[in-house]
Amino acid sequence: MTDCPLPEIPHLAGMTTQDYAYERLRNAVMVGALKPGTALTFRGLAQMLGLSPTPVREAMRRLSSEKAIEVLGNRRLRVPEMTIGRFEELVQLRIVLETHAAERAFPYLSDIVIENLKSLDDRMDSAIAAHDLDALTRMNQEFHKTLYALNPDQATIPLIESVWLQLGPFQRQVIENVERIYVIDRHKEMLAAMRARDLVALCAAIERDIRDGSIRSGRQMLRTGSFAGTD
Repeated sequence: MTDCPLPEIPHLAGMTTQDYAYERLRNAVMVGALKPGTALTFRGLAQMLGLSPTPVREAMRRLSSEKAIEVLGNRRLRVPEMTIGRFEELVQLRIVLETHAAERAFPYLSDIVIENLKSLDDRMDSAIAAHDLDALTRMNQEFHKTLYALNPDQATIPLIESVWLQLGPFQRQVIENVERIYVIDRHKEMLAAMRARDLVALCAAIERDIRDGSIRSGRQMLRTGSFAGTD
């Protein structure tokens, strides 16, 4: 059982203990606080959360159905290991889903939204400088979700978040050498495309953002077992 602390999240008014357990554990997986292959137990998680085992069991059942946690039997749990085939499938899904979401959101883009995204990107730069990977991951997801949620009829964010959830533990390992990955800030390319109201450039920047941040470095790690910084 890992002794890695689970990142805190707000315990909102009206949130049940079961919902809180799920949201906190889901956040821990999504931001990569739990590494691939990490062994878990219901009792150990309950102790870390300061809760009884019952809401933890329900939370892990939900996370298992989302392919974020493996239930191995005999009350044993594990964060799934990443394989090259699963990795390729997930990142290609990211590209398809997120460029689609951007295209659907594009008509609702405004100067105010762009400035809010610029402010968020500035805070991401500060997180990179401080090597605050938890904050960087959360803000990166917020940046993308803010854009995609502009579409009032959107139905893709739950699908996108499912992919992020499955990639989260491995993605955190990929960005440990974050300064090497973010040589070119693709979010600034996205912002420039938004200001120019250039949908083609925006989708291309999103795809490059995913490829630079996930595919090249992730493939290298899976092939060699270590980060080399080049394809």
